[in-house]
Amino acid sequence: MEVGTRTVHILGVTAHPTAAWATQLSRNLLANLADRAARFRYLLRDRDSRYTQAFDAVFTADGIEILKSAPQTPRMNAHVERFIRSVRAECTDRMLIYNEQHARSVLAEYAEHYNSGRPHRALHLRAPADDPDVIPFPAQHIQRHDVLSGLIHEYRDTA
Repeated sequence: MEVGTRTVHILGVTAHPTAAWATQLSRNLLANLADRAARFRYLLRDRDSRYTQAFDAVFTADGIEILKSAPQTPRMNAHVERFIRSVRAECTDRMLIYNEQHARSVLAEYAEHYNSGRPHRALHLRAPADDPDVIPFPAQHIQRHDVLSGLIHEYRDTA
């Protein structure tokens, strides 16, 4: 999660994560971010054994400093903990996930909703992908759009 913008990136889903898998996902993230990665100064991560020196080296090579959270302190990474609570309450606790591929597609669709359609109080009820220079006017015609097969409803102006 990018804390400043609240943008979430779902990197991967697996039943058996390894250190090599986590390191490859970190490379993929930086490749996807391209020149935007230069704006990041810190990566806050927990102390899981899957985050090895190779994982840290991927980020430090781009000038990103690694900060490790203190043991047993969920408030130190409160933004991500809040996202996890949201995705569980709004999505995964209400669905039967039957395999990794299904989990990937559900989480990708939820991340798209979270980044482009879900309002955030810290962003003055805007979504992370909203243009900050656009002032929304009251809608004339509102239509409901279902997300995650109707689990979540988004409302948009159709005018």
